[in-house]
Amino acid sequence: MLKRFTFLILFLFLSLLAVAAEPAAPPQFKSSFLRVELAPDQPAFTILSVDSLGKSKLTKNPLRAPAKSAKAYKFQQAGHRFEYRPAAQPSAAAVWTFEFAERQMKLTSTYSAGNPPPAILLDINPHVSRGTLLGLFNEDGSIQLPALLHLPNLGTFRITPTPGKGLALGYDALRHKEKRVRDRDFVKVTIPGATAAIPHVEYTLDVVDIYPGSPQVASAPRFDGFRRDWLDIFQLAPRFRALANHAASDVVPFTLFEYSAMALKTPPLAPGLTALDLIRATLDRYLEGMKGYGQVGYIPNDATNPYDYSDTYPSLLMAASDYVRGSKDEDWLKKNYPGLKGWAAKLLAMDRSGTGLIEYPVSGNSGIWDKKFSLHAANWWDDIGFGHFDAYSNALAYRALLDMADLAMDANQPQDAMLYTARAEKLRSVYYDTFYDPATGVLAGWKSADGKLHDYYFTFVNSVAITYGLIPNDKANKIMDSLLAKMKSVGYTHFEYGLPGNLIPIRRDDYLEARQEWGGGVKADGSDGFQIYENGGATACYAYFTIQALYQLGRHKEGDAILFPMLQSFEDGGFQGSAPNGRSYDWKSWDGKPYGYEGLLVDGYLTLLAVLSR
Repeated sequence: MLKRFTFLILFLFLSLLAVAAEPAAPPQFKSSFLRVELAPDQPAFTILSVDSLGKSKLTKNPLRAPAKSAKAYKFQQAGHRFEYRPAAQPSAAAVWTFEFAERQMKLTSTYSAGNPPPAILLDINPHVSRGTLLGLFNEDGSIQLPALLHLPNLGTFRITPTPGKGLALGYDALRHKEKRVRDRDFVKVTIPGATAAIPHVEYTLDVVDIYPGSPQVASAPRFDGFRRDWLDIFQLAPRFRALANHAASDVVPFTLFEYSAMALKTPPLAPGLTALDLIRATLDRYLEGMKGYGQVGYIPNDATNPYDYSDTYPSLLMAASDYVRGSKDEDWLKKNYPGLKGWAAKLLAMDRSGTGLIEYPVSGNSGIWDKKFSLHAANWWDDIGFGHFDAYSNALAYRALLDMADLAMDANQPQDAMLYTARAEKLRSVYYDTFYDPATGVLAGWKSADGKLHDYYFTFVNSVAITYGLIPNDKANKIMDSLLAKMKSVGYTHFEYGLPGNLIPIRRDDYLEARQEWGGGVKADGSDGFQIYENGGATACYAYFTIQALYQLGRHKEGDAILFPMLQSFEDGGFQGSAPNGRSYDWKSWDGKPYGYEGLLVDGYLTLLAVLSR
């Protein structure tokens, strides 16, 4: 009996020791909008997940673990308030205080000479969510406040400081080109602590959902992907201080018109900050001489790009028009009209033969591509052999010339406006007859210098031309009939993956890439690369135009059949992230296998604009 009693006492004693040895639970907070965990030994986040829609979609943690602190801190908790003090000075003033509410965080920092507070670093893993800061840059590369911290497919924080002036956030991002070090890719946001100059600072981070639209859009679950992902198209690259493919990727002037179309509809981001401000700041960088992908000089001494892409200046002019139209910023237009006119002059000079169509200097003839990228093709779809007369770039040029005519009128330059209007009309008058292919009933992608039409049932070419008013409705309906009939006959039904850019294989002689993993191959008909990347791969990129063209033609049922599966994919994060095969989900084969490369390619989020056209 005594032995049993002694054993029981010993067991209880050891159990108490085990409980005492267990570390205290880390500081945590959770609501339907937020899931937060703080480090126990330093003022830092270990988990920061946000759901702007308040639906408890909080399983993903986009943060990497904080580095070990050089100084030890201890926290004290009172309800949803957590205070950090130096471990050696538990009675000192808190260097950082974190307070949490249902959809808000307050981070307060207090300075003392003996205990200057450390900065809080948010080390975002871009392979979980390609976070970005949206705001205006200071000269030192920091981001002015207020600003947004946006985590694609998760949610958004609006960051407001007290005091309201003199505070900014550090911001940097990098993507490693070598796959073996991709785990070192980062997006870093630094929240400075108080200083001797500003001894007490407070940052309020409010969870916000920013999107346009009707009450129906706000309440119907089928639009959750629209609401959650509306801001995903806006990614600021800190190393360029401009909008880009994503925060650590290329700046691309020939996509700026997509961002501006969305910015035109976007509600204010924060007091004194709009999405159009991001467009203006990016335009300013190009007007100052910054080069982007698709412009000569983006990569110094790059012989593969001897010519500006044909869609570069149309895109820049369209973005400028959107900015002026939305902001009513007459001073900006007056100051920058000479620069815009210079871009327009470069565009008009591309009509080298006087036909009215802009022309890329590379012939576009089949078989000219050496698979080594000694020359690039004419536009965004740069693995496809677009050249000479390019139907896509000319459709953008038409819209850009009309936009430039409006800008000229706003700038009190009526003679310029007459010129741009006349050139737009000249382009329109020859467009259909140049590109229409009676053998297929759709517009070809390009007409090469040898007079041949290159037609692969391009969904985006035909839809852009219809959207921008180059094709009368009777002809446009027949084109869409042919395009949708071909889509049905080839068996493409997976609209949750987006749309293929082309519906039949691109022949080897018309494709720039040799590797099958990028849509190339060895077969002459291109079939061994078909459904991969730009050779018929499915993507959200440019799907907007097909949906929009259908809506403009009153074909809402057909447009909805594409849109709503895509909206569900947006909500599910189906167009972003890294896959086990080393590729990403921005491009897929028709069976859903990932063949993308960016991890987040913002062009695809233009699709969400179609919701406003329903």
